[in-house]
Amino acid sequence: MDADAARSQLAAALVRVGTGDRGALRLVYQDSSAKLFGVLIRILKDRSEAEDVLQDVYVTVWRKAALFNPEKASPITWLVAVARNRAIDRLRSGTVARRTAPIEEAAEVSDSAPGALDMVVKAEQQARLGTCLGELEEKTSQAIRSAFMDGVTYEQLAERMGVPLGTMKSWIRRGLLKLRACLEA
Repeated sequence: MDADAARSQLAAALVRVGTGDRGALRLVYQDSSAKLFGVLIRILKDRSEAEDVLQDVYVTVWRKAALFNPEKASPITWLVAVARNRAIDRLRSGTVARRTAPIEEAAEVSDSAPGALDMVVKAEQQARLGTCLGELEEKTSQAIRSAFMDGVTYEQLAERMGVPLGTMKSWIRRGLLKLRACLEA
């Protein structure tokens, strides 16, 4: 499963947790507990404390998942923020020995979600691709979309459109050349 699909699955599960879906909480735990445990160990510097706080994190997730908005944050960013806040609460309570590193180290925990700039660039590229596909002949555009976005084979496309296989390959090849020229312009 690619990163985008995993992120979407985790976001959907978090939304379902907000409606009281226990199975969704199980999925959220399976998909995020290792990362959150790593974050907690980095902050708390104590495995036992991290285990206790991790349990608190998922209790908090159960209670506050309805506040998660997938349009405002990636699911892992939201979960790491909950974990970080619970760890800070534990540090402030004084129950963890003061042999820990500065809390600022938690800011260095990476998130695999694309940044805002990457998302803007990707959206611009997708819009440009859509524009260029729109400039092709309808049959060529449809063939390219089906072949490269839906995974339909050239043979299946030729059969669907009632043309010889060689013709279909030529349409797609010429269309891709035009598409490349449009995208490079």
